[in-house]
Amino acid sequence: MAVDLSYPDRVVELVAKTEEFIRDVVLPVEDAHGGDIAVAGGESARVELQKAAKDAGVFAPHVSVEYGGHGLGMVDRAPVFEAAGYSLFGPTALNIAAPDEGNMHMLAHIATDDQKQQFLAPLAAGDVRSAFAMTEPAPGAGADPNALRTRAEKVSGGWKINGHKHFITGADGAGFFIIMARTSGEPGERGGATMFLAPADTPGLKVGRHIGTLDKSMIGGHCEVFFEDLFVPDSAVLGKPDEGFAYAQVRLGPARMTHVMRWLGAARRGHDIAVGYVAEREGFGSRLGDLGMIQKMVADNEIDIAATRALLVHACWALDGGSHAANETSIAKTFAAEAIFRIVDRSVQMCGGLGVSEDLPLARLSREVRPFRVYDGPSEVHRWAIAKRTVGAARKAAAAKTAQS
Repeated sequence: MAVDLSYPDRVVELVAKTEEFIRDVVLPVEDAHGGDIAVAGGESARVELQKAAKDAGVFAPHVSVEYGGHGLGMVDRAPVFEAAGYSLFGPTALNIAAPDEGNMHMLAHIATDDQKQQFLAPLAAGDVRSAFAMTEPAPGAGADPNALRTRAEKVSGGWKINGHKHFITGADGAGFFIIMARTSGEPGERGGATMFLAPADTPGLKVGRHIGTLDKSMIGGHCEVFFEDLFVPDSAVLGKPDEGFAYAQVRLGPARMTHVMRWLGAARRGHDIAVGYVAEREGFGSRLGDLGMIQKMVADNEIDIAATRALLVHACWALDGGSHAANETSIAKTFAAEAIFRIVDRSVQMCGGLGVSEDLPLARLSREVRPFRVYDGPSEVHRWAIAKRTVGAARKAAAAKTAQS
């Protein structure tokens, strides 16, 4: 069977429009403010950039046509999101930044019709932002979600939530929160989590301090969030009680891949800058691009870009086919997070002193992509999961063979 790796004409056209929009509108804003979205104006910058994206016809490529988007599947999103990620502000401009993009995906698949009207519609339109509140300070949930300690108790007409979250991306200024809370069992036990929807102005919900991190391009920061007798009605349950971890899988696999798409765009920008520099810069009797050590770095970057794209598209193909694609997305995410950092790091090295200066964007690109080896699951956790699945499959096959003999 032939494998067709080409994209439909409408996707190719959208990629070209996105590239033009990023180059002409978004990159100048990013460069003028050093890639720091807060310095650029925060919420006002988001609103202005998203209005420009709507005018350019590139807004919300992932959102269904019903909610004003282009309705692209996972495979078709890849080149569009990569084009947007060429600027650190591009995902915000197109309304495809984390955590909103992942939350839109989950709401579209899980929310009731009423919940979609209340939460998904304004989020898809860019009228509000959102936050996904799962991560907690130790000994709570982090890379191990089963350690979840925030608890929701059933009360008359709804639920009362108490707990403490941290590193909640976009929390400052979010219009609503998706809250992961334990509704049964004890911390360390599998299952027993439920997702709840809560407007940000609900009494008992408090956004605390911004936790300073390397990256500066994600609007709303990474914050502490506190729930103190936060009451939400029964209609605020997203999905079914005690099934929150299962529902989260709807979000996590695709969200990991869209992170790959966006940050691959950033890495490609770094590579393009470095190649442009070494192609012209003279030293040691020739242009730098003619020297073997530089050529190796250029070639290794090209290999990492191509391999990342290949693993990404394969995982997205599996997701589009209806699979959770746990192994495919773990493999693609782990390889990409490390490859993207390598690409940017080599690009910094090729540009020497300029690479670590503010005269080029490479230093800030390095700052932005480094956290990806932690975000959406550390590389070590993904490697453990990949190995566990592989060994488990081998044991299952051996047991089946023994049973047949």
